[in-house]
Amino acid sequence: MKFGVFYELQLPTPWGEGDENRIFRETLEHVVLAERLGYDYIWGVEHHFLEDHSLSSSPATWLSAAAALTSRIRIGHGIACTPPNFVHPARLAEHVATLDQISNGRVELGTGESASRMELEAFGIDPATKRQAWEEAVREISNLMAMNPYPGFAGEFFSMPCRNLVPKPFQKPHPPLWVAGKPDLAARHGLGCLGFNVMSAETAKRSVDQYYAMLASECVPIGHSINPNIAVLATMHVNRDPQVARERGDNLRFFGYSVGQYYLKGDVKPGRMNSWAEFQKTSIPPMGADNPTSAIGSVDEVRRHVLGLEAAGVDQILLMHQGGKMRHEWNCESLELFAREIMPEFQEREAAREARKMERLAPILEQAMARKTWPKVLSDEEIPVVQPYGSASFIPTAADRAAAAAGVSEDTKGALGIG
Repeated sequence: MKFGVFYELQLPTPWGEGDENRIFRETLEHVVLAERLGYDYIWGVEHHFLEDHSLSSSPATWLSAAAALTSRIRIGHGIACTPPNFVHPARLAEHVATLDQISNGRVELGTGESASRMELEAFGIDPATKRQAWEEAVREISNLMAMNPYPGFAGEFFSMPCRNLVPKPFQKPHPPLWVAGKPDLAARHGLGCLGFNVMSAETAKRSVDQYYAMLASECVPIGHSINPNIAVLATMHVNRDPQVARERGDNLRFFGYSVGQYYLKGDVKPGRMNSWAEFQKTSIPPMGADNPTSAIGSVDEVRRHVLGLEAAGVDQILLMHQGGKMRHEWNCESLELFAREIMPEFQEREAAREARKMERLAPILEQAMARKTWPKVLSDEEIPVVQPYGSASFIPTAADRAAAAAGVSEDTKGALGIG
């Protein structure tokens, strides 16, 4: 099994001076520490306007910084908001390909629709059609990264003419593709599943079985390759003293509280939140050894939880370890203890487990790829020739010169490039 550290960049309101800057600095310190300790992935979410839930509105920016500070750990968008109103598919494809180049092929592209009213309405996205918009965008982002040239597309949610995306990603045909939270949807499209619900081993087993059954029976890849993996979220804090782990891990309950606030039944007043005080008055189930969906407790307690997820067939655990008002040094201690005393035994088994899985899946993946209808590859004769407009704002025109001759200021002449 593989292990990823998962970041919302959560900071409960009200904020003090410098708190936002501190969260970004601490996160990048975590990333460097995670690589040194041997974690396999980092994952950065994308959320907009969810003040208490996440400051990660521009993961493209801070993941680029993370890539520059590391050399081995995988760099994951978990997820990039994909419907075209969030970002034009060509722009997202350009970013992913560029990040893949500067990281020497370490990018994982998690995709998703978004689900909060705060985000969807702000970007003019219709909740009724967001799934179709996501699907259209993911398919065309894959084509943009893999095809030379991209033949163009006229769709319901975006259109563009034939162009050749540059740069192409380091990984061919494109980085591994994932989707948020839905095993059936992920398997149907040949995507990895980023399961963002904390799960017991029993629940995880049902999701894993559903995923691989559907991969075998219904998969038609949306991309140019298949990423047959399922990941599960686990809130994680480990300490030798289980009581200390649970007391500190209570900070991670704020993650569940903020999800409810922004997605289910909270009253949200932009720029005027005071969520920490409200959270402390709210009854939320405890996490730890008495809750089978949490990796919070002593070394042995957390190991048992991880063993259960491994036995369920989970490929990767997304460790949700930063949230609420968790202190930076507590977080680092927990990451170090997990890496030193829990993670190694699972990583030792990983290469053999992965080899057995891929051997078993080989005929299934071959059959799935054979079901795909591939986009048309343009012949040289079919690639359109594009003529430039014949003018540019920085090149003076005849009209500019005539205006200068008629008498304009020296400043205007300089702006027009006319001596």
